Amino acid sequence: MILEALFQDKSLKAKARVSTIGESLLEQQLSIAELIAFAQNQKPTDKATCIEALEYATKKKPEIASDTLLNYVSYALASDEPRIKWESARVIGNIAKLFQGNLEIPVNNLLSNAEDASTVVRWATTFALAEILKLKTENNKPLIPAIEALCEKEEDSGVKKKYLDALKKVKK
Repeated sequence: MILEALFQDKSLKAKARVSTIGESLLEQQLSIAELIAFAQNQKPTDKATCIEALEYATKKKPEIASDTLLNYVSYALASDEPRIKWESARVIGNIAKLFQGNLEIPVNNLLSNAEDASTVVRWATTFALAEILKLKTENNKPLIPAIEALCEKEEDSGVKKKYLDALKKVKK
């Protein structure tokens, strides 16, 4: 697959581009490493589309993830671009169970986004943190009080509910 051509094809809608790339990842016609290498040199909207394709693929088949992918999306959480933040958080939520011993950096970067001005960034961050919390690992010692504090401050009912649901599952 020639990614440059796919992004230059203006007849393709964004969702079609995402599913085409995502399916190429799932069918191993495109590697995660190739997509990440391409994404690193793109403008923010195209980089976000690449990460959304990674989210598409990892939602269907989390086991395609690698340490390289986890590192890439963990650091992408620090982007200024909200869509890059929320797509990266969704990827982490999809693959966290595969990297239970390697979640310190993603957790720290997710917590940095937990009070973002964008509700969508906060919701995606909450999704990822909830998935990590449900793993019941050592990460929970600092994570539970942090999530409880975030829950207290959160004004959006959807985001707050996601935190509360996760906390209920861990405290059973």
